Amino acid sequence: MVNFNGNIQENCAITIDSNRGFLFGDSVFETIKVLDNKVLFLEDHYFRLMASMRICRMEIPMNLTMEYFETQIINLIQALPISKSFRVRFSVYRNTEGFYLPKSREVQFIVTATALENDLYKFDERNYEVELYKDFHVSKQLLSSLKTNNKMLQVMGSIFANENGYDNCLVVNEDKNVVEALQSNLFMKTGNVVVTPPVSDGCLNGVMRKQILEILKKIEGIEVKETSISPFDLQKADELFLTNVISGIQPITKYRKKEYISEFANEVVKRLNAKIRLN
Repeated sequence: MVNFNGNIQENCAITIDSNRGFLFGDSVFETIKVLDNKVLFLEDHYFRLMASMRICRMEIPMNLTMEYFETQIINLIQALPISKSFRVRFSVYRNTEGFYLPKSREVQFIVTATALENDLYKFDERNYEVELYKDFHVSKQLLSSLKTNNKMLQVMGSIFANENGYDNCLVVNEDKNVVEALQSNLFMKTGNVVVTPPVSDGCLNGVMRKQILEILKKIEGIEVKETSISPFDLQKADELFLTNVISGIQPITKYRKKEYISEFANEVVKRLNAKIRLN
């Protein structure tokens, strides 16, 4: 089942031969977690989607309010087999013909969802090894901070990780600074200082990144910084962990010859779940 422009149906009936999202990556999307029929971090997802559409010069329909956005997600969830939590993708694409230059800026949307095994975020204690992916780099530009259909770098990096036995890869920008992982934002703890790359370095402006920054700033004795991370900094860190809205927090246990603890990441997961329960 999918939600295609507000209609719940078996198939979306999109013709890919003229779809700009398929042909040119002319599409933005949000990956969202729904728990007990509640859209987690609703405002953050909605306003990021609106900002992405404006940056991409898409026409925002008058009816695409936050309430409408939420309703379209919940309507689809309620049409699916019962589950406590779902992974949802809300995609918006320009509905027009034309080569690189679209004939209009009008949009359509499609919402898809799959059930998740875990309800709240779970602390993952398994070994998790990463490596730098240096074949291609992330550009320090505004488009890099958006969730668009152009994910070729992440696809190539995932193939590299799979072929070489890594769980994930960290990507760099043109300054050779570490920006993020293939599908997650990066946090690094050294002593009592926790650092994450700034959005200006080219990292995704992640919804979970924002939530974790808010949590970290409330932990007594912890200093939080948004500053560039060099590959050499990784070797000196006590902990590295990744964040996204589906997995929550994923500790990194090994990078090259360096092994990391994950005590602090475990504490942050507990605080994240407490925040969700309270809200």
